[in-house]
Amino acid sequence: MKGVILAGGKGTRLYPLTKATNKHLLPVGREPMIFHPIRHLVGCGIDDILVVTSVDHMGDMVNCLGSGTELGCSLTYKVQDGALGIAHALALAEGFAAGGRICVFLGDNVFRDSIRPIVERFRQQAVGARVVLKSVHDPERYGVAALDEKHILEIEEKPQKPKTSFAVVGLYFYDSQVFDIIRGIKPSARGEFEITAVNNAYIERRQLEYDIYAGAWTDAGTFESLQEANKLMHETANAILS
Repeated sequence: MKGVILAGGKGTRLYPLTKATNKHLLPVGREPMIFHPIRHLVGCGIDDILVVTSVDHMGDMVNCLGSGTELGCSLTYKVQDGALGIAHALALAEGFAAGGRICVFLGDNVFRDSIRPIVERFRQQAVGARVVLKSVHDPERYGVAALDEKHILEIEEKPQKPKTSFAVVGLYFYDSQVFDIIRGIKPSARGEFEITAVNNAYIERRQLEYDIYAGAWTDAGTFESLQEANKLMHETANAILS
């Protein structure tokens, strides 16, 4: 399995911090934010990793991470020319994936505890995709999953009236079908190729599994959640995850 870290976007909710640099290079704990997903993936034995970032900050990203040797991995880079959504960014990974399975990590998501058990369950999964859910107090900010006892019935993107509190967080697992699915989706009302559309396509195929993450988690896309991410990482003293 290979890893894909999506670290593009404009980071407008963190302006003016993101006037100076890419959001994912901002400090979280004692390291740049981008180190966090890399450490998680390497801790799970995923050491061949693609980083997708924006045109404006590709140079800064490469200068920060280099080849990946210091972090125990091999890094490849791709540029997303425009902020057209998570699925659009993921499409750039098709050649890198080379027909294999991928673990996709949004670069602004911070997980305090290891993701290894989830990775192992996907390795054992015969076909399809896997997403990670977390009960949150503000589900309207996310894709929200409606569940029965065994399956996700549907995922609704940023609903005004969420049906549950279970947000789909920024850790996804896909088999090779994902790129054909992306080619078949259309832009949403806000003009982006949504990862929710991809996940719903797997639901239609009855091939979407899920885990509920029990540990502390946050994204770092707002000033409030960036502060929470710093708190989480200081609490764990930036230990290398395993």
